[in-house]
Amino acid sequence: MTNFKYILFLVALIVASCNDDFLNRVPESELNNETFWTSEASMEIYNNGIYNEAGNNGQYYFLKGYYSAPWQSGYIGMGWEDCRSDNGAPKDANLNRYQVVASGQHVIDDNPDFRGWNWSLLRRINFFLANFDKTPVSEEVKNKYAGEARFFRAWFYFDKVKRFGDVPWIDEPLNTESEALFAGRDSRVLIMENVLEDINFAIDNLPSDWGKPGRFDKWVALALKSRICLYEGSYRKYHGVGEDVDKWFQNAADAAEEIITEGPFSLFDNNDPQNDYNMLFRQLDLSNNPEVLAFRKYVMGVNGHRYNGYQRARANGLTKDMVEDYLCTDGKPIELSSEYQGDNTIRAVYANRDPRLRQTSLHPDDAEKYLSQADFEAGPYPRFLGMVGGWKTTTGYTMIKYFDVPDFNKGYGQEENDAILFRLGEVLLNFAEAKAELGSITQADLDNSINKLRDRVDMPHLTMNVEMDPKYADEGLSALLIEIRRERRVELAYEGFRYDDLMRWAKGAYLEKRVLGMRFEEETAAEYPNAQLETIEIDGKKYIDVYQGSTFENRTFDPDKHYLFPIARSVIAQNPTIEQNPGW
Repeated sequence: MTNFKYILFLVALIVASCNDDFLNRVPESELNNETFWTSEASMEIYNNGIYNEAGNNGQYYFLKGYYSAPWQSGYIGMGWEDCRSDNGAPKDANLNRYQVVASGQHVIDDNPDFRGWNWSLLRRINFFLANFDKTPVSEEVKNKYAGEARFFRAWFYFDKVKRFGDVPWIDEPLNTESEALFAGRDSRVLIMENVLEDINFAIDNLPSDWGKPGRFDKWVALALKSRICLYEGSYRKYHGVGEDVDKWFQNAADAAEEIITEGPFSLFDNNDPQNDYNMLFRQLDLSNNPEVLAFRKYVMGVNGHRYNGYQRARANGLTKDMVEDYLCTDGKPIELSSEYQGDNTIRAVYANRDPRLRQTSLHPDDAEKYLSQADFEAGPYPRFLGMVGGWKTTTGYTMIKYFDVPDFNKGYGQEENDAILFRLGEVLLNFAEAKAELGSITQADLDNSINKLRDRVDMPHLTMNVEMDPKYADEGLSALLIEIRRERRVELAYEGFRYDDLMRWAKGAYLEKRVLGMRFEEETAAEYPNAQLETIEIDGKKYIDVYQGSTFENRTFDPDKHYLFPIARSVIAQNPTIEQNPGW
């Protein structure tokens, strides 16, 4: 097999290889535009700066991974994104930013922040697209790098539309005299049509294999297209925005299918269903992993992170609602399965369940398997605030996905397990959901997507005539679509998709649910001395009530407001033509 995947180098690596300071500055002020564009190398070096800025999490751009600095990897990055959704329940001051949103308490910022109204990356991209044609090389070579730039512009605008809806469409580099600086917002319908045009151009012109590491290729562009189009089709359908819903679902399905049928990818599967899923996420080098289309590379001593360390230190946990979504080993939900052992004890919860649950959340008997010796010897698990030792959990369901002991032991800023950006598992899920939304899905489609994921963990296949889960019987959706959405929640847990999924499905009301953890009766408390937590009684049973008595106890979601974020006051003050989002 050829080396078909390429590592996304971070700033330090690119600068080290190119030795060019202008990559982190405003491009047009740091180069002679009339003499710079001399060769293919000129375009390559310039676009390195686009990669750098897209991954500059100081600007909160979309290319996250585990973050680009050790301290910030403790509260910003793909793994923490699920804390904004109904999957995660953090209770750590550094993660409050996520619960502020999840509980509906976010307000209008004075200035843009946290993936806000920031546009410097777009200026960098548009500057390239306005000047690359000066380079004396073939059109094929030019378009290869133009495709790279337009890939990033598509991703940039996709990120902005998800957050704000309508935004200004800008396709040229602006200066202080540009009238577009004072333009209003264009409709998301127009923006997304332009995004589709950009990503199609990228697919048509990016190589399948660059022959060098560090660059996104055609396959990554197809994966991004499947992600974009699935989101837009869903948002239009469930929010009643725009037309051509099926066009977007079809584009998502087609892009995903091309990867599935023509791409050189396969699921990471060593025929070890009790370990393979977890092993996928704790590898120090993903360059030879057949499932990974693109990842963010970390190197000890150059750009190491501390995600493992902060994962251990931050009080967090999977919610009861999420844990209950894992099927039993007969392929049925807990309310329909005779295999479900109930929740009287935490061990019973894990019994006869989809192996991905035990590979995502710590079973008490697996502490020695997954955690450091000092941690598992310090006392029983789960471990709550007030107890001795590391790995505190807020719910009883400790999140262990990504954690690697040898990497953790390297210390602060020295961790180097790589971060997956695009993988085949997501593509399979995109394909199945898009086909289901189109109403054209077949058993063969399920076998070529969802059931491949289930085969990895030795779970029964999903069939077209699946029984409706009573938990979701009032959702107004088919039983099949419910199961595809469940599979997405389980397979992509803590990979940063869940909040976006709830937004595109118009399921923001899920965030209003009380955040609960494991069952915790009085006799249970004796097993966990000094545990600091509150409980609530539901149907005669007591469960951990994560936010009882805290700022985040009372949760609201306003459907007329919270599906989009507000625009900062300073933005509107500088350009009154920009209108605030509804409800804000």
